Amino acid sequence: MAQQAEKKMTLKPLGNRVLAQRLEQQETMKGGIILPDSAKKKQETARVVAVGSGKKLDDGQIVPVPVAVGDVILMDKYAGQEVSIDDEEFVIVKSDDIVAIVEE
Repeated sequence: MAQQAEKKMTLKPLGNRVLAQRLEQQETMKGGIILPDSAKKKQETARVVAVGSGKKLDDGQIVPVPVAVGDVILMDKYAGQEVSIDDEEFVIVKSDDIVAIVEE
């Protein structure tokens, strides 16, 4: 039997949306206490994976999304739509829900 090559799914956000992957948070607290998954809060920081073309205004102009692939962003706490692609978790957020770009 011939093996089929696995297709890798990709997503391209539309309009003013951004595809991002949440950054891992530290799993142990000071003192070595390990938190179970149920006690962890979702991180509001994420790395941008893909960017849409921008928001189309009524007059036809397109306002570009203010972030680029690779940027680390801070987003609203409950913003976005969570999606799973090839066993990896991502979030799709509108550019209006991005609060800041984190500079290191």
